[in-house]
Amino acid sequence: MDDDSEADFEHERRKARELLDDDSITAFYLGVVRDGETADTTFAQTADDPEQEGLQALSLLATHVRIVASEAGVDPATVAGDAATLAGQMEELTPGELAETGTEGDERAE
Repeated sequence: MDDDSEADFEHERRKARELLDDDSITAFYLGVVRDGETADTTFAQTADDPEQEGLQALSLLATHVRIVASEAGVDPATVAGDAATLAGQMEELTPGELAETGTEGDERAE
């Protein structure tokens, strides 16, 4: 990527982050592009009730599992099983606790 392309990408990323900070947003659509080809897409929107919210969360999780499986070249069921096992071993931390410890985004096993 040349300097202009990198600057354009950084500008677009900053713009997207600013948009996501807007509390009036009710949905988003995300696409991953690799080597000029759309690798995968997903979307999310606010829910009207807890059941719909839960289904949307599961849909996003399923999309993530599919993406990881595709990147790893394995069956999505394998990734889902491994993720479930890992989730059962993870220490429960709130987002605030993660920020305090500086490990946000890290996997922490007990």
